[in-house]
Amino acid sequence: MSKESTVRRILDTGVVAVLRAPSGEALADVAEALLAGGVQAIEVTFTVPGAHRVLEHVAGRLGDRILLGAGTVLDSETARTALLAGAEFIVAPTLSLEVIRLCRRYDKAVMPGALTPTEVLTAWEAGADIVKVFPSDITGPAYLKALHGPLPQVRLMPTGGVNLQTAAEFLRAGACALGVGGALVEPKAIAGRDMARIESLARQYVEIVQKTRQGG
Repeated sequence: MSKESTVRRILDTGVVAVLRAPSGEALADVAEALLAGGVQAIEVTFTVPGAHRVLEHVAGRLGDRILLGAGTVLDSETARTALLAGAEFIVAPTLSLEVIRLCRRYDKAVMPGALTPTEVLTAWEAGADIVKVFPSDITGPAYLKALHGPLPQVRLMPTGGVNLQTAAEFLRAGACALGVGGALVEPKAIAGRDMARIESLARQYVEIVQKTRQGG
């Protein structure tokens, strides 16, 4: 899949689900539940044990029905491992120019983490497709709005602090998409294999994105 197609799918849906779990066993089922709820972009973090094997399993099971990415990618070696395992986009909590260069080399989308205006602009000028504003649970929608004002050309995706109560506010502040972890993929729901709960939450987030973009 081309980088442009990947970015367009992320922007169209407006939600990137961040999957973290002590085990990768259930994550393919979780991915399927998210997809049923309308969330196509799914990020498996490299904090999950055997994350590259989880990526391979999910990619093999769901193929291009979902948009599979890898998160918590801290270096270019991990990024390459993720891409070889089937990831179509790379997300990081930090800004690594080496990771950006590697993703550009392979024509894959990259979303490095940044917080300050200088970091955000550095990431964008280096070739980031979307800049992950992290940790947004500390800064909130007001900070995202402050960043968006002088940097309207930069696609910003808040991660951390995004939930059903704050999602619309982040979007109105200028977010191009939302990175949502435990508030969407609840640890309790994963542990209890409550896929209906995960699907229901996914539908709620997708609906918020659609309504907010329509001016609701």
